[in-house]
Amino acid sequence: MARIQIPLDALTSRLNLGSRLEGVRSQSLSTRFANLRPISEFLNLSRLSKPAGFGEVQSRVNYNLGYFSSNYVAVAIMLLIYSLLTNLTLLFDIIFVGLGLFAIKKLDGRDLELGFARATTSQLYTGLFVIAVPLFIWANPIGSALWLVGATGVSILGHASFMDKPIDTAFSEEAV
Repeated sequence: MARIQIPLDALTSRLNLGSRLEGVRSQSLSTRFANLRPISEFLNLSRLSKPAGFGEVQSRVNYNLGYFSSNYVAVAIMLLIYSLLTNLTLLFDIIFVGLGLFAIKKLDGRDLELGFARATTSQLYTGLFVIAVPLFIWANPIGSALWLVGATGVSILGHASFMDKPIDTAFSEEAV
């Protein structure tokens, strides 16, 4: 049986994902959200249309990923918050680990002395690990991460492929 090889580099090079991610990493948070488009422009129903073919889908996705990039980051952050609020066990475990590490760090290497017991920092880290890891596994973080990837991908790529370019942009591309 012959293996089917999918040329992933051809797909990713057409969408120009490498240079898009470089731009995201080099910007600060304030500059990232400075070009946030208004909600009326982002959800303009008069610009929604079915693309004619894959070439037009590719052109729309390339344009919209650059034009609405800050809006798409905001959508991804909102979906992340939603997934954490619907998986309270995972949210509790993240907060528990964060507060536990903070409290152990506040001891500055000293032992925790209670009236009836004494615990070293290594014992505290071990106790935190023994409680947090099973709770983390039970919280199903892989399911939440896969849901987040799927929901973000469908939302962003769906919007980018069905949102038509502005008319002035379409005419400027034909002239070139």
